[in-house]
Amino acid sequence: MSSIKYKNNNLFVENTSVKRLALKYKSPFYLYSNDNIIRNYKSFYSNFKKVDPLICFSVKANSNVQILKILKKIGSGADVVSGGELLKTLKSGIKPNKIVFSGVGKTEEELRLAIKKNILLINVESENEAVVINKISGQIGKKTSIGIRLNPDINAPTHQKISTGKAEDKFGLSKKNLIIFCQNIKKLKNLRLEAISVHIGSQILSENPFKKTLKVLEEIILKTKINFKFVDLGGGFGIAYKKSDRKIKLKNYSNLVEKFKRKYNCKIIFEPGRAILGNAAVLVAKIQYLKKGVNKTFAILNAGMNDFMRPALYDATHNIVPLIKNNKKFNKAIEFVGPICETTCRFIKYKNYQKISQSDYVAIMDVGAYGASLSSNYNTKPLIAELLVTKNKVTVIRRKQDLHKLINY
Repeated sequence: MSSIKYKNNNLFVENTSVKRLALKYKSPFYLYSNDNIIRNYKSFYSNFKKVDPLICFSVKANSNVQILKILKKIGSGADVVSGGELLKTLKSGIKPNKIVFSGVGKTEEELRLAIKKNILLINVESENEAVVINKISGQIGKKTSIGIRLNPDINAPTHQKISTGKAEDKFGLSKKNLIIFCQNIKKLKNLRLEAISVHIGSQILSENPFKKTLKVLEEIILKTKINFKFVDLGGGFGIAYKKSDRKIKLKNYSNLVEKFKRKYNCKIIFEPGRAILGNAAVLVAKIQYLKKGVNKTFAILNAGMNDFMRPALYDATHNIVPLIKNNKKFNKAIEFVGPICETTCRFIKYKNYQKISQSDYVAIMDVGAYGASLSSNYNTKPLIAELLVTKNKVTVIRRKQDLHKLINY
């Protein structure tokens, strides 16, 4: 049950009216529910309770330090993909022994930082990256724990731009190359191979690709004859953005993971992002103008693709709802678009929407993951504010960027 819902036709986040906040704070802004974040995390863990996994929240989904602090308090670790994300994670209080560092192009500077901070694992994605880590570790006088990322060549049913597990994708090593790497790892004296990792994509709504991945992992483990201390199964668990989206059956998958863990006596790591934050936020925007087109009316919002990139980048569907329901119908098709000078700065089109007026407020739904973290200064627009609701309390967790400071760069 979500904490973002209507009460007497007014949209609320927990015990707080969104319309009241829209009148108090300058829109557009992101608005998070503390309760949704905690509930999602606990629900995810409960599905895998028998496995007792280390949950490393995917920081690329949302890197706000205050959000990370909430997750830290309830036991989360972190999966990071840059030095900046690593520093933000440490600032939030998440301990180094709960952090894994993924990504195909880590710089020497980033690797040196990770090694010095004694994080749990650096998930290596190429042989040459391992060579660099070995060199830096030798210079520092440390032995570094690494995981090796497998590309299992599995085509998960998702958008092509967020597929990461096919042979043509840039991530990880092929089965053949990974086995060769494992056979030669002893040559790299400053490394400790402790994990095998895999991540096949994002917004996956079927458990079947995950089942296939477990079989590939078993094949690798048997061929390498390595007793990996950790098996990092990644993330990618989808959420229902549309009514037609089926919900992934994590219980079915968890039973297989439990058997896998018992068989190979390993610690399981998961890296969910969207499953924890996706439905925990809305983007509050104002209808700047209503403009009549030939076959539809454009509702031009004051939020654009610079603020929320997913529809433009991934053809993603996000429902837009009025802050106040009035049960009256608009007489034309309506398309919600943004102000950015790009045709792709558009959000969603409706045939039957409620009657709306210029200066009304709306909420773009399910924007907690890859919303704020993908935002940019395109068209020299300031990054917008982020607010957190905890019951009746509202906290500004990121202030709107100062335009005058922005124009100096």
